[in-house]
Amino acid sequence: MGVDVVAKQLEALKSGNIAYHNALLVLVAVTLFLFLVSLGLGRYSIPLDKTVKALLMQPNIEQVVKDVIFKIRLPRIIAAMLIGATLSISGASFQGVFKNPLVSSYILGVASGAGFGAAVAIILGLNMSMVQLFAFLFGIVAVAASFGISKLYRSSSALSLVLAGIIVSSFFSALVSLLKCIADPRQKLPEIVFWLMGSLNTVTAEDVLKTAPVMIAGIVGLLLIRWRINIVSMGEEEAQALGVDVKKIRGIIIVLSTVITAAAVGISGIIGWIGLVIPHVGRMLVGPDYKKLLPITTIIGAIYLLVVDDCARTITTGEIPLGILTALVGTPFFAYLLWKSKVSW
Repeated sequence: MGVDVVAKQLEALKSGNIAYHNALLVLVAVTLFLFLVSLGLGRYSIPLDKTVKALLMQPNIEQVVKDVIFKIRLPRIIAAMLIGATLSISGASFQGVFKNPLVSSYILGVASGAGFGAAVAIILGLNMSMVQLFAFLFGIVAVAASFGISKLYRSSSALSLVLAGIIVSSFFSALVSLLKCIADPRQKLPEIVFWLMGSLNTVTAEDVLKTAPVMIAGIVGLLLIRWRINIVSMGEEEAQALGVDVKKIRGIIIVLSTVITAAAVGISGIIGWIGLVIPHVGRMLVGPDYKKLLPITTIIGAIYLLVVDDCARTITTGEIPLGILTALVGTPFFAYLLWKSKVSW
């Protein structure tokens, strides 16, 4: 009987691995297809075959097609995929570290801190590069403040960090509201409001080149230690019994997730619900094992924000802020997760 049980477990494990690899292949194929399709979407429509020829640098392609693809759409599409992947993997990592399904990428105040930094730069009349830099730096400052405040508590470090994040987030949100009150209502205030709603309308190739290495390095770092998130999510006592330094691993995961989230928010503004909802979609596909969950979540996040951005720039003649669309999609889906009792943490 014991041999039969072991054989069944091995067969189930093998089947799970096959399903996981099949899901990876399908998602990668979908990502490549949507990437090519997105390059042709917009006011100036480009057929798929011409898009492929332009990417292959064939000489018989019109210059206007090359300019539209390489100077306008390609940087924005790459940024959308990177930001979607970044917010998704950081959200999943935070949920594992804090053992809380309601945690998102912004739990430690990085979004409100970045919003305050961007608002300050806009009021000072600085250019977009400085707005992005201020957003990144103040996002890091907010998380550092959360760490500092958490040291004042004597409860578990995970709980104290969450509480400190709420405090810092509320504080910086109040500062942003204050800046809105004193901002020029004709020029500065609309810029602040539009930035806070999230958009990729102003993303350039230079922005992607500056931030992509940070986001890619952080994503790779989280993927390399993803198996340790399984141990940390078990609890401090269990992890220590397995010889894992919980505080060290938790610190590394939080630092990596914070840096890449701040980099993403710096160029896109605040785009909500991705880091909260997409990890749950990944769990519905491959389960709670972070060795499988993080790669799947990363790809799904890239696909999701790419599709959302395509809708934002094609549904109307104007530009719909990404934060609005992600909230319109994310809130009913999260309500569905709450209603669906079979989908559990």
